Amino acid sequence: MAGHSKFKNIMHRKGRQDAARAKLFTKLAREITVAAKAGQPDPGFNPRLRLAIANARAESMPKDNIDRAIKKAIGADAESYEEIRYEGFGPGGVGVIVEVLTDNRNRAAANVRSIFGKNGGNLGETGAVSFMFDRVGEIAYPAAVASEDAMMEAAIEAGAQDVESDAEDGHTVYTAFEELNAVSEALEARFGPAASTRIVWRPRSLTPVQGETAAGLVKLIEALEDDDDVQNVYVNSEIDAAEMARLAG
Repeated sequence: MAGHSKFKNIMHRKGRQDAARAKLFTKLAREITVAAKAGQPDPGFNPRLRLAIANARAESMPKDNIDRAIKKAIGADAESYEEIRYEGFGPGGVGVIVEVLTDNRNRAAANVRSIFGKNGGNLGETGAVSFMFDRVGEIAYPAAVASEDAMMEAAIEAGAQDVESDAEDGHTVYTAFEELNAVSEALEARFGPAASTRIVWRPRSLTPVQGETAAGLVKLIEALEDDDDVQNVYVNSEIDAAEMARLAG
């Protein structure tokens, strides 16, 4: 996830995070609704809902918004969302995975295809790039929570697979898909609630990009994440610090 998290940091420095807060809350609420509808509306008995609520709280989403999203799932007029994964290639041949929650499959497909086409990418078939990623659990903590050694030790004891730490991005702990809840609970007992806990597509290797290729890739990711149906975008790219500074300028 190096490429994607770095991109997030660029957007934060540009000040887009505050401007996109309403859109973020909408996507968080949609995930809560889908999770509540897929299982029980009680987070104590629904791990996916528990994670969705935790991530919403980490983004300071108001409790009323969270409650409304849960009630929306159990109401007589509950909306039905379909989960779809699109795969394609961005500028420079970078692999891109797009996760969508939509109430209109045709609209979502047309929009995603159009965004790829207008931003130097190509939408592929299912499986075109997912083999270059692993489906894993990801737990994120700020750097100030613990030293790199302390986080590594705790993560290993909890049964995690890997840890990436740096001063800017903080600590990112990776776990097997099936072990996410157990590892997150063990880390929470030691360090408190995580900044985020989720299932992600982690690239097996990274493709370095720079210059116009990097600028084009950032533009593609921005356009995808601005689409109302798109929940998450994952890429297997790596942009170095100097290039990021140029893009953030």
